[in-house]
Amino acid sequence: MRITLDTKCRLCRTEGQKLFLKGARCLSAKCPIEKKGAVPPGMHGIKSMKKPTDYGLQLRAKQKAKRIFGIQETQFRNYYELAKKQKGLVGDNLMNYLQHRLDNVVYVSGLAASRTQAKQLISHKHVLVNNLPINISSYNLKIGDVITLAKDTLQKTQENLHFQDKDFKLPDWLDLDKNKSTVKIISIPEKNEIESGINTNLIIEYYSR
Repeated sequence: MRITLDTKCRLCRTEGQKLFLKGARCLSAKCPIEKKGAVPPGMHGIKSMKKPTDYGLQLRAKQKAKRIFGIQETQFRNYYELAKKQKGLVGDNLMNYLQHRLDNVVYVSGLAASRTQAKQLISHKHVLVNNLPINISSYNLKIGDVITLAKDTLQKTQENLHFQDKDFKLPDWLDLDKNKSTVKIISIPEKNEIESGINTNLIIEYYSR
């Protein structure tokens, strides 16, 4: 997993919105966006902002999606190329690939507080898919797959799992058994269930230049 020199909070400020890269901290008063608003990083802050060009808007849309899902450029481009080869809308296909990544499902199902934590759990083989340990964050899940945490990990973290928060909302394409802390993929995500704030049209325009 790549280590970025920029802090996660600076990435959120660059994109002008919360990307929820730090889990519970993003929902607390400690979040810089809560304190200062979405002011770009740097000593001049909002004064340094210029009207973006078409290319700039396309680049920002692509960078935002990459940062939300924690994906590098080569892998993101590969997802785009795969999405073009599939039937249907390229943007919808791209988002489906991203949504069905193992690290994303561990996060949105509430088994981890952030995608970063999900990647760490997966890399240390704390996540099981159909009762088999998987240590690949980009592992592509299919309908019918069942995801859970390893027994030892579950015993240590069961009381603090994210899905127990009052404001937690599970996407309809997942089925969560809170008693067993297992998640099952039951369908393909609908358009209204896909990560908000990502403009797939601008991403397609960027790669179609």
